[in-house]
Amino acid sequence: MTVYSELGYGLLEPVYQEALHLELLDRGIDNFREIEIPIYYKKHLLEKKYRMDIVVDDIIVELKSVTNLVPAHRAQLCNYLRLTRLPLGLLINFGEESLIGERRAYDEETNDCFIVDRYMHPIDDVDYSNLLDDDEL
Repeated sequence: MTVYSELGYGLLEPVYQEALHLELLDRGIDNFREIEIPIYYKKHLLEKKYRMDIVVDDIIVELKSVTNLVPAHRAQLCNYLRLTRLPLGLLINFGEESLIGERRAYDEETNDCFIVDRYMHPIDDVDYSNLLDDDEL
C-alpha cells in the first residue's frame, strides 16, 4: 500500500487516516472521514456517537496503529458494520513491521460479522498476517 510505503509503520493513527484519505482522493476515489454513527437504545438516540475512520461507498475502513490487533479491534469494526448495516469493512493496522489487514463482512439476516477472503468467501481457519494484498486498500 502506498501510504505504508511512504510513511512506514508506527506513527499515530490520525496520520495514516489523513494520508489514506488523500491517497484515495488522488486516485479518484471519493471517501469520507470521521463519519458519525448514531446509536439508539430502546428508540432513544444516544448522545454518544462512534466515528468511522474512513468510508468508501458502502465499505468501512477502520485504521489502527498498534503492535498487534486484538479481538477488541475486530469487535469495533463488527459493531460499526452492525450499527450501519453496511456489508463490508476493512481493518488495517499500520503499527507492525508488515502491513496487516482483514476483511469483515456483515450478514444482516443473521446479524453476523465474519472474516472473508478477497473473493468474499468466509474463512474458518484464519492466518491474519496476509488477508489483504499490498496493492489493496
